[in-house]
Amino acid sequence: MTKVDLSPRPVEAMSPRQLERRNSLISAALALVNETGVERLQMKHVCERSGVALGTAYRYFSSKDHLLAAAIADWHRLLLADLVADQRGPRHGGAETDRVVRFVRNGMRAYQRQPQLARLRVAVAASTDPFASEALQSLARADRAALDAVGPRLPPAAGELVRHIVGHSWQGELTAWVTGRTTLDDARRRLEDVVRLVLTPYEAA
Repeated sequence: MTKVDLSPRPVEAMSPRQLERRNSLISAALALVNETGVERLQMKHVCERSGVALGTAYRYFSSKDHLLAAAIADWHRLLLADLVADQRGPRHGGAETDRVVRFVRNGMRAYQRQPQLARLRVAVAASTDPFASEALQSLARADRAALDAVGPRLPPAAGELVRHIVGHSWQGELTAWVTGRTTLDDARRRLEDVVRLVLTPYEAA
């Protein structure tokens, strides 16, 4: 018997109509997370809000974890685009390290304004769904690309390590804040200190 592939359709293979349905599911999921939190969200509620049938939704997302990972990854990529554009604006000059500090500071403030999305990011980081993991990997790639866009030019080997350190520090500080182990001010301050620690030597060079 031929095994049926039940994997969700890749985004790059979707038609415009399919992309519209996918975006509707993601928009509904983000709205519901902001309204009710991560724990209470169910796929059927997302489908009711988006107008997409439950059976159809699973053609786009393998599970609730996959949907939520894709939703926070999409939201975070849009946030990064805004942060990068802001740091490239005429009102921001100065040292490259200072630009990255402002970049992560404004990123933390964005999550402060939408704390349920910070909780969502922390929650999906522990998912074992392989498609959720793919979405989170795309989020990490977007982080690295944004840091490249606003930061100083680094040697390839050092750049990979610096991006890894900053990305994991950002995730770690968000986790510490969301789980109540630190205040947002302390989390933001530590993240900014990490940026200065790892970037200032390269800027001086």
